[in-house]
Amino acid sequence: MAWTEPSTAAAGAGGDSASQTAAERPIRMPMPEEIKGQGNWNNCAVRTVVSGVRGVGLGVLIGLFFGALDSPISEEMTARQRIVCTAKEMGRQSLSNAKIFAAMGLIFSATECAIEKARSKRDTTNTAVAGCVTGGALTVKGGPKAACAGCVGFATFTVVIEKFFDRRA
Repeated sequence: MAWTEPSTAAAGAGGDSASQTAAERPIRMPMPEEIKGQGNWNNCAVRTVVSGVRGVGLGVLIGLFFGALDSPISEEMTARQRIVCTAKEMGRQSLSNAKIFAAMGLIFSATECAIEKARSKRDTTNTAVAGCVTGGALTVKGGPKAACAGCVGFATFTVVIEKFFDRRA
């Protein structure tokens, strides 16, 4: 014999289990700290700075990883020379990637936030436009074709990521 919850058994006797389950659970009001945190996160300057800082952190980590892999080491080098060479390459890669990812985070976050404030709406269109602006801005030095390709590529990437994580739902 299977065990059933009392609310399920009562629902089988003519009640609706979904409405009873919802009625039994009290509504939790947000704490003042949660409300204040949400208010801070809705500030475009805060979101932009936080995204830039996160971009720096991600760039440093990626630079450390790829710098260790791309280190030009020859057979004639001593162990100390190899360590120094690898550390220098990791530092160069980290600095380069930190700049790129910080710029990417700053541009994307500022653009998305500005579009959200202007449209008073949070949807995938904001993400696509912000991705296009970011991709175009990061590749503008390569000329108009590169800027267009960067725009389309980054917009597509951000929309796919948006749909994959479904953060707006």
